[in-house]
Amino acid sequence: MKSYYVYILKCSDGSYYTGVTSNLEKRIQEHKFGILEGYTSTRLPVELVYSNEFHDVNEAIRSEKQIKGWSRAKKEALIKGDFELLKSLSKNKKAGHGSTGRHVE
Repeated sequence: MKSYYVYILKCSDGSYYTGVTSNLEKRIQEHKFGILEGYTSTRLPVELVYSNEFHDVNEAIRSEKQIKGWSRAKKEALIKGDFELLKSLSKNKKAGHGSTGRHVE
């Protein structure tokens, strides 16, 4: 069964890059050595901070798109594996409190 991976790289400027691939090791090496031109090639070095395996390419692509739309705080909660914080940040956004989680009176 073929595997697909959604991954997050932390770039030298502190930003995060989210991608999807069917060969995680090869793709990470391509990013690390600047073989892939684009966002990460101008922000080397990069470090793999998160990956998740899927067996359905469409699920992997959906997950990548979802993560790309998340705030930095949500990405960091995912990277840390803090699923309670991730749920809390999702609830706050849905409730109209914004990504900071602070309620303004």
